[in-house]
Amino acid sequence: MTQAKAYAATSATSGLNPSTIERREPGAHDVEIAIDFCGLCHSDVHTVRSEWRPARYPLVPGHEIVGRVTRVGADVVGFAVGDLAGVGCMVDSCRECDSCLEGFEQYCEKGNTGTYGVVDRRNGGGVTQGGYSSSIVVDENYVLNVPAGLDPAGVAPLLCAGITTYSPLRYLDVQDGDAVGVVGLGGLGHMAVKIAKALGASVTVFTTSPGKAAAAFELGADTVVVSSDPAQMAAAKGTLNAIIDTVAAVHDLNPYLQTLARDGALIQLGLPPAQMPPVDPGLLIRKRLAYGGSLIGGIAETQEMLDFCAEHGIVSDIEMVAAPELDAAYDRMVAGDVKYRFVLDNSTL
Repeated sequence: MTQAKAYAATSATSGLNPSTIERREPGAHDVEIAIDFCGLCHSDVHTVRSEWRPARYPLVPGHEIVGRVTRVGADVVGFAVGDLAGVGCMVDSCRECDSCLEGFEQYCEKGNTGTYGVVDRRNGGGVTQGGYSSSIVVDENYVLNVPAGLDPAGVAPLLCAGITTYSPLRYLDVQDGDAVGVVGLGGLGHMAVKIAKALGASVTVFTTSPGKAAAAFELGADTVVVSSDPAQMAAAKGTLNAIIDTVAAVHDLNPYLQTLARDGALIQLGLPPAQMPPVDPGLLIRKRLAYGGSLIGGIAETQEMLDFCAEHGIVSDIEMVAAPELDAAYDRMVAGDVKYRFVLDNSTL
């Protein structure tokens, strides 16, 4: 075992404080990474504060990890010391079910192993601890190659926000000439705009805040619709092929479904805390629409996303924070006061 500096929560109300955790010695297929940057995800807040379910404490969050390889196991073939590498939302899965064998480890039928806060199915058990730490050891099959030429700090959120929006856009086969709507302009929404534009789509951003129009256009949006304005929503009816809904608050999907053309689809990414208003099946039936959801992406698809972003010069728009500022950053995330993702500078641990 080796020791790593970290920031950990010890209860739902403790906040994040300096800590020391143990990392395993690299096994034959393991990669050890000295972490340079770790993105802050809203799911970190929910987990640390036990808002979804009781967390396992002490807890080191963080699943948007970028750093340099410091050691590799004897049988590792895809990584070498000094490589820039990334770790996303999962560090293992059963590797046997149909989903795993088909490259959809995020849908592992026995449950994937999250990067933090869950029981490690291998390595003697214990609870996984995440990227608000100085190092991590991960099986090579769950480590990503970070392409050269991209800002490593801006890459970190791609490992969650990037793949979460890339995966449904690829599933829907969005391509040049398609019209894509993006509901919400936060951490996920701003990535959906960038990736959809790079795929060649025209992009319409739906927002409840008229003041976000300028920011949407700066990101590359072609059209901005204020969703609280009935006239603007009426003008958008039947104009879109696909919608990526990133909003995690309870909201009515029916007005957005009306903006889809025949054979369009709406994919839900945000997970609201309570039941949503019911979807009108008549809207789906009359234009053969589809309504679905999507969860992050598999390892191969995440690597594809990173390579795509390198090709198109895409990174997340970020604000750097030091470790002592983590609790304040969490409060700002809850208040929506970030444009668009916080990233921890791990040198400040």
